[in-house]
Amino acid sequence: MYIVIIKTLFIMSIALFSTNASGEKCTSSFSKSFSISSDVGFGNKYFKSLSNNFKKYGVCIVEKSKGHPIRLGQQSFRFEVKPGDCGYNNVWNDCKKDRERHELSGNRHGDEDYWYAWSIYLPKDFKNIYPTKLAMGQFHQSKGHVVWMFQNANGGYLVDKQVFGYTSRRDKILNQKEMLGRWNDILINAYWTHKNTGFFRVWVNGKLSYKYSGPTKSKGKRVYQKFGIYRSFMSRYKMAKNVDFVPGQVVYFDEVRTGKLCSKLKLEQLGYDCKDLLSKLN
Repeated sequence: MYIVIIKTLFIMSIALFSTNASGEKCTSSFSKSFSISSDVGFGNKYFKSLSNNFKKYGVCIVEKSKGHPIRLGQQSFRFEVKPGDCGYNNVWNDCKKDRERHELSGNRHGDEDYWYAWSIYLPKDFKNIYPTKLAMGQFHQSKGHVVWMFQNANGGYLVDKQVFGYTSRRDKILNQKEMLGRWNDILINAYWTHKNTGFFRVWVNGKLSYKYSGPTKSKGKRVYQKFGIYRSFMSRYKMAKNVDFVPGQVVYFDEVRTGKLCSKLKLEQLGYDCKDLLSKLN
């Protein structure tokens, strides 16, 4: 009887270990970095944006086998923000700035031509929180202001141009219906410069949806990508709805890729051809 019990406990421990080993990988409270697998992206290294008070569930690499939506392969990113999830560091404090977020930040890029890709998925029960601002992707500057944001606003996905430190133009590239319960592929080609030779181009599911020529950042600044969930002016929703908190949200990202050439992104895996995409610029 004793031997049977020992064997049973051993088998249970093996099963538990196996489940944990293949289960989701979430953030650690002890690390500012967040390593990713090649299944969810490549070409960049990522760090927690405002690592203090960054919750374990803030971002996880989750599995298709567990029922999570996946764009390609077996894994994707799952971001979640619950009421009160505000981070801080020695420079900025979301908790004092009427903001909440769980985001990852990439490496800094100088005056060069870069390509970025990501796929984004909003669950069908995703709640719009307008008039609170919701960004699900942005390009920021080191020791400077944000230059490009991808906002949800009152629904959909909007390119928010803030090159000069304020919103000068917003263009909708997806509506809310197109985002709920389905994957959308976003491709960006940007030439980072303060000069008029810069450009910022966005393809959505292989279609050129946004094209801009001119300065794309400030002089002397380096740009870095951020993605996840970033909510600003929480009080706007609370006042508009007469409530004490803003509903939590979950967003999935997958195939987050970075490279200096379109060919480096291996877009053929997603069903796209770089020559065909570039031909649409003419």
